[in-house]
Amino acid sequence: QVQLVESGGGLVQPGGSLNLSCVVSGGFFNFNGLGWYRQAPGKQRELVAVIIVGDAIKYADSVKGRFTISRHNARNTMYLQMNSLKPEDTAAYYCNKGSLWGQGTLVTVSS
Repeated sequence: QVQLVESGGGLVQPGGSLNLSCVVSGGFFNFNGLGWYRQAPGKQRELVAVIIVGDAIKYADSVKGRFTISRHNARNTMYLQMNSLKPEDTAAYYCNKGSLWGQGTLVTVSS
């Protein structure tokens, strides 16, 4: 059974950086359709970025130029490098593919 496990969240000051990881385990897998979502308190879950196919990646307008998806194929791991973080980036970040969700990792941007 395929599982998604996120890590790397934490508390960071505005303008800082974090690198989230999503490790995929438990079965055959390809990165197409694997992405990051986030949910802030009191708000709906929203797309942050997703690997469409190959190197084609879609980013939410709110994170373009600040967040970058990368991956390590041999480690079955996707990363989300988040730079120039803002308080409005505070949320639980989830790894997703189709109906599969990770447990989430919390990112708090605050001084």
